[in-house]
Amino acid sequence: MHDLKGIHHVTAITSSAEKNYEFFTFVLGMRLVKKTVNQDDIQTYHLFFADDTGGPGTDMTFFDFPGIPKGTHGTNEISKTSFRVPSDAALEYWVKRFDRLEVKHTGIKEQFGKKTLSFVDFDDQQYQLISDENNKGVASGTPWQKGPIPLEYAITGLGPIFVRIADFGYFKEMMETVLRFEEIAQEGPFHLFEVGEGGNGAQVVVEHNVILPPGRQGYGTVHHAAFRVEDRSVLEEWIERMSSFGFHTSGYVDRFFFESLYARVAPQILFEFATDGPGFMGDEPYETLGEKLSLPPFLEPKRTEIESYVRPIDTVRSTIEFVKE
Repeated sequence: MHDLKGIHHVTAITSSAEKNYEFFTFVLGMRLVKKTVNQDDIQTYHLFFADDTGGPGTDMTFFDFPGIPKGTHGTNEISKTSFRVPSDAALEYWVKRFDRLEVKHTGIKEQFGKKTLSFVDFDDQQYQLISDENNKGVASGTPWQKGPIPLEYAITGLGPIFVRIADFGYFKEMMETVLRFEEIAQEGPFHLFEVGEGGNGAQVVVEHNVILPPGRQGYGTVHHAAFRVEDRSVLEEWIERMSSFGFHTSGYVDRFFFESLYARVAPQILFEFATDGPGFMGDEPYETLGEKLSLPPFLEPKRTEIESYVRPIDTVRSTIEFVKE
């Protein structure tokens, strides 16, 4: 049995694809590597923000479901997404940047021996930056070379995801017995689990919380989190494994950019297992990633229909010269 390799991506819900694009591009300095639609709901944009080339383990993605209400944070939810930065000094840079751009944040804190900086966007989506200064394990990605952030401070990939859960006993057993994670540390109600090579790119922080009411999904909340598997053959192992433990799953799903399996592992907690490839470079050149509406081959015949549903968003950046500040 091949272990999971770490975090693949996190998918959340936004109230505005336009504001989402502006925030991730011009505030966070992450690269839009794919502008496409939700393959199960073609009226909905699906935006992928990642490192310079869209490597696995670096992308945060968003749906903007038309008319969806605002979500509420609570227990039984994927509660926060982390982004990796190279050093503690990078966090000092981000404090100043967030202050200047009026991004709400908590200031620098420490958890499980790593410096962190929590912040929110316009939807109250919960994030944190985490320093790789004392990190060992899964390698991070490459910062967006032509983005607005100095490379020594820029975001390089995804860090630990946070799950808030009421039934911790069940969730711990599921993480260890089914997903083959190991609990390596605890601080109060927070439990740190890791898998594979470990480190920031292969960790989940589970918060035991029976006080808050259950979260309600909507914009400002996470839809699902995905974990990396090497290829189709390993994905098939996980399809068989999840079924053997009695989970109802999606079965094999071809997402064109990667191949997937979905399973609801706890109330309101949807996990995906996704292959490292093929990736985002197959249908667009490096220089103009994310600048056109990209559709997988099975949706290409519906392009005219889809373009009538989703309003145009100008995501051209190859003609912009960003000043690193």
